[in-house]
Amino acid sequence: MACSQTFRPLPAVCLSSRRLNLTKSFIPFSITPLRILKCRKLTLKTSSSFKWAINLSLVDQSPQKTTTVDVERLVGFLYDDLPHLFDDQGIDRTAYDERVSFRDPITKHDTLSGYLFNIALLKTVFRPEFLLHWVKQTGPYEITTRWTMVMKFMLLPWKPELVFTGTSVMGINPENGKFCSHVDIWDSIKKNDYFSFEGFLDVIKQLRIYKTPELESPKYQILKRTANYEVRQYAPFVVVETTGDKLSGSTGFNDVAGYIFGKNSTMEKIPMTTPVFTQSLDAYMSRISIQIVLPLEKDLNSLPSPNQDTISLRKVEGGVMAAVRFSGKPTEDIVHEKEKALRSNLLKDGLKPKAGCLFARYNDPGRTWSFIMRNEVLIGLQDFALD
Repeated sequence: MACSQTFRPLPAVCLSSRRLNLTKSFIPFSITPLRILKCRKLTLKTSSSFKWAINLSLVDQSPQKTTTVDVERLVGFLYDDLPHLFDDQGIDRTAYDERVSFRDPITKHDTLSGYLFNIALLKTVFRPEFLLHWVKQTGPYEITTRWTMVMKFMLLPWKPELVFTGTSVMGINPENGKFCSHVDIWDSIKKNDYFSFEGFLDVIKQLRIYKTPELESPKYQILKRTANYEVRQYAPFVVVETTGDKLSGSTGFNDVAGYIFGKNSTMEKIPMTTPVFTQSLDAYMSRISIQIVLPLEKDLNSLPSPNQDTISLRKVEGGVMAAVRFSGKPTEDIVHEKEKALRSNLLKDGLKPKAGCLFARYNDPGRTWSFIMRNEVLIGLQDFALD
């Protein structure tokens, strides 16, 4: 499924499970030895219910000498500036200290030139799309942003899609009001300190091959990607549907495919899209429909009527859904296993999954090797808030 998001540098870094080694290379600016990265203990809850973490204070929050820093203005500046991270305009480099300290789980730089080099490298190799969700002041000299970044690794023939979501903590130099540090924390891993082997593996596993047809698909933005699922915001779309027999089944497919191939009131042929959905309408998987998504320019008023009473057209209003992707031949047992695992992970993370689910198939099983087939299970979410 193609994503349509406009989604900072390769999400970056440094909540650490140990105290930082404060060497000279990690001092974000060298005006006085008092302004160093300070760490203090903070209680956080992990999946193993063991509480620990380090809260990273990017700069001294009560420096001896300061100028007046208009943090509210800097919040507005980031809203305007960060969307230009990877376009021809680029970010405003005058807003950053020459000794800006950048960290993410697999990257670090301690100069403005290194910071800008990292952005340029990502732009060349990965063609990133960046989406800024929000910007907030989180300390007297600290601003936090939340973002999504989607990248295609252009050096591999299959151009795999890499998705990162998380937060960036921006430290402000109290003496000049410029950003002196930038620490990225990814949602998909627990160990965000540099160098994170977990972060490295998170990148590697996203390089696997999935065959996604070059066909139109529903539009969505990725709001959050964890180790176990993505949370997506779908735009509305229209489907043609009929009754199915099971989530992994194909009963009814020929009928809905016939509609788009011209078996309709005006004999209009409608372009094929992806994926084919089967949907469970209740928690017991007893009511199943099979659906083909129609092109986005189509609406209910512009579509021909079905020739069969068992076929109907319906507008799907979109909304927030959690999705898990997997490859291979999707048997009924595998689809149910993925649905149960996804629902369990959502509940564990405090989210509210809706009843029923969608199963999405992107490939023609007769023309695609099973190990590169793209399959997804999706579950709707209630009251999702992007913190």
